[in-house]
Amino acid sequence: MDTRKVQRLGPSTLAMTLPADWASEHSVEKGDEVSLRRGGKGTLTVLAESATGEETEVTVHADGLDATALERAILAQYVLGRRVIHVEQDDGVLASEQINAVYSAETQLMGLGVVEETPDSISIRCSVDPEDFTLDNLLMRLENTGSTMRGEAIKALARGNPDLAQRALNRERQANKIFVLLLRLTFTAYQNPNLARAVGLEDGFPLIGYRSIAKNLELTADNAEDIAEIVLDAPDNTLNVDGSTMRRIREFTEQVDQVTELAVQAAVERDYDLTVEVRTLFNEIGDRESEILADLPEMENEDLLRVREVLVSLQQTAQYGMRNAEIAANLALDRESEHVTME
Repeated sequence: MDTRKVQRLGPSTLAMTLPADWASEHSVEKGDEVSLRRGGKGTLTVLAESATGEETEVTVHADGLDATALERAILAQYVLGRRVIHVEQDDGVLASEQINAVYSAETQLMGLGVVEETPDSISIRCSVDPEDFTLDNLLMRLENTGSTMRGEAIKALARGNPDLAQRALNRERQANKIFVLLLRLTFTAYQNPNLARAVGLEDGFPLIGYRSIAKNLELTADNAEDIAEIVLDAPDNTLNVDGSTMRRIREFTEQVDQVTELAVQAAVERDYDLTVEVRTLFNEIGDRESEILADLPEMENEDLLRVREVLVSLQQTAQYGMRNAEIAANLALDRESEHVTME
């Protein structure tokens, strides 16, 4: 840790020097202005002018990268907050597979569009403005998308409706777009503390928690996708169970929905009481998977496996919700409330 001694310049002015290597790295010279950002727990962040602007352009050299590696590189640059991404082939022209990879990445990422293309290069620009979103809103949107997918998949299972299952699968792309946008805003807010306020946070402390919550929500959408695929693969697009068992599965789904929704609400509202409520709900459904399986009559192994896969997906979703509630509890207990007094 680098330390500096505070000096008095006048009756009401205190000053300290800036590290020379830091000033050189960020081109800070005498007479330049820097920004000061007050944070929690006695922190004060000094920002050079270069850190307060938007991320600059970046070039991805496509030489030696196959389509998958190139697409992943574009996604990474998007997450890191780049405004313009140039994809260039230094030797020759871009291969068809590489061009397809660029356009595939474009369709997967929110606000990304090709702005220029030549035989050996493609430029894509991100039009996302951090001030158009808040992390809280995006978390709720991601939870709602996953919940909608789950509801459609279970209804499809109960009704033997492949169209509903396909609708749920079609929403997966939107869930992934929201998730990756959350990553982009989380990374950029970490790199530039000024953006933390733009995305709805008073300081950067919650960012690591929000990153984990977003990942858990993305996994719950994957669970819903798994159920939808079971519908499409099953004979008659349904489970070989009686009406009573299907009702229990739908009731189980409704309880899981409560867990996931309340956990996100607890996080965005910093409400510790809601996390306690989530834990109570989670404990109530702790053995629901095994209870339903234990009550099943004898059936073919393939039929039993499908039922079990659906129940495992629902149970895992509840567990992800409980993890989010634990993160929400940490965020809630980091501020004063009726439960906590800071000294």
